[in-house]
Amino acid sequence: QVQLVESGGGLVQTGGSLRLSCAASVSISSIDTMGWYRQAPGKQRELVATITNGGSTNYADSKKGRFTISRDNGKNTVYLQMNSLKPEDTGVYYCNARIIRSMSRTSDYWGQGTQVTVSS
Repeated sequence: QVQLVESGGGLVQTGGSLRLSCAASVSISSIDTMGWYRQAPGKQRELVATITNGGSTNYADSKKGRFTISRDNGKNTVYLQMNSLKPEDTGVYYCNARIIRSMSRTSDYWGQGTQVTVSS
């Protein structure tokens, strides 16, 4: 079982920055992929960024160049640095940990989410 605790959300003006943190209850070096997802009111949860155990990253097109995901294995923490924030970045940001159990089975764990609100 993996527990994830997000922090760092808040209210910021357009163009501002925030850094989200996700602390895991286990060594994140044992987790295959960690990521951040956003859910806006009335909409489905969508990918923001992921980072693999090997350090490979993937971003949603709308976040490229503005957001940076990173991981600190020593602190069992994943970060999301968000710059040049826009009102459309508003939502609840969830941390995800994915462990590959077999070729056909994965385990996903989610944090409780942290609210990010970007005012215009």
